[in-house]
Amino acid sequence: MHELSIAESIVAAVTDKVAATPIRRVRVEVGRLCGVVPDALRFCFELATGGTCLAGAELEIVSSPGRGRCRDCRAEFDTDELIVMCDCGSVDVEVLGGRELLIREVEVV
Repeated sequence: MHELSIAESIVAAVTDKVAATPIRRVRVEVGRLCGVVPDALRFCFELATGGTCLAGAELEIVSSPGRGRCRDCRAEFDTDELIVMCDCGSVDVEVLGGRELLIREVEVV
């Protein structure tokens, strides 16, 4: 479960910036193509925040869509599939979006 290491990294990044300031909410952007299961990340975040300034903080997850461009037919399209394939049948696709995993906002108490 890589969501636990992601949650631990979020906690570490936030505590590095805000030290011991109590945190109310953390908003993260999770791309639909990055392979993160939102419910698993929420569960792991709750575990990882225990005993830190983030204990009890809400994890708000904003999903960003997957987007690709076919290198063969040049079509751009939205996708939620981890294995990206164009409607023309090509798998030679450049991923333009959906792999993001970013801390967007931290709300302090």
